[in-house]
Amino acid sequence: MRGTPRISGTFLGALAGVAALLATGALATPAGAAAPQPDPGVRQVSAAAQEKARDFWTPQRMREARPLDLLSVDRTAVHKQLRRGAPATVAPTAPDAGVLAFPHSGGAWTGGGKVVATAGRVFFTYQGRTASCSGNAVTSANKSTVLTAGHCVKLEGAWHTNWVFVPGYHDGQAPYGRWTATKTLSTPQWTASEDINYDVGAAVVAPLDGHALTDVVGGQGLAFNTGYNLPMYAFGFPAASPYNGEKFIYCSGNTSRDFLLSNDHGMTCNMTGGSSGGPWFTRFDEATGTGLQSSVNSFKYNFLPNRMYGPYFGADAQNLYQAAQSS
Repeated sequence: MRGTPRISGTFLGALAGVAALLATGALATPAGAAAPQPDPGVRQVSAAAQEKARDFWTPQRMREARPLDLLSVDRTAVHKQLRRGAPATVAPTAPDAGVLAFPHSGGAWTGGGKVVATAGRVFFTYQGRTASCSGNAVTSANKSTVLTAGHCVKLEGAWHTNWVFVPGYHDGQAPYGRWTATKTLSTPQWTASEDINYDVGAAVVAPLDGHALTDVVGGQGLAFNTGYNLPMYAFGFPAASPYNGEKFIYCSGNTSRDFLLSNDHGMTCNMTGGSSGGPWFTRFDEATGTGLQSSVNSFKYNFLPNRMYGPYFGADAQNLYQAAQSS
């Protein structure tokens, strides 16, 4: 019998089996009392925890943060029918992809533009150690929504703590500040069983010095139910060799649907761990650094080290965005 392919994550951590249900601890309640039932797809963060997280992430800790350890795990086929709807976009829109940097398999982004401010590194504590991913500020009603990967907010049954978003990160510096999460969210499928098709996460961040996030850095548009085989750009802060997390890296190219175990978009890209959660854009304009976010960096197969995959933004990703922006 043919062996199951093995996958290694760009997030340095394990992708748990499809059937694994993740249990969290519960506080004991008096006999006869109904235990509160929080939304399993949302983690609320207290004001005290927000302050602790902001103070925790010093320049030295940000420089020393590492992606989660790379693991390869066996996975059974996960070709599930994605819930889709009518195509939807969230302004601002932008022209189609240009030619100055297209295609590109990975390198430092020197084009400037809005993406340099909206994208950033995500820092958090996972199993007692400091770790990093990537994320992006998007247009939202609350002006405070960040999109990232599901495993960048929750992994192996536990929500990450000390979660902050640092837009425009470079060299241990936070030019636009450290924005602490008031809540982190993920899709129901990722929350329940870490289904790779739905590896999408979000955070709502607290105001900083009296200002909302996108009033400071701006917000990228979004697109849902776009279809496949599109020209796209991917961005992130890879922190595993040959990268070190200090440079803003991009890839670009024509994408295709994963032909193996997922319904994800695939792109030729050499980004490594730490880039997880970084934005993928359709209709990206190199001149202005704007586009429509349509996916995030999610995983790689270990036998295709130069091919990145990102989840299809369908109905569940759209619902996650709506839940986050309405908070």
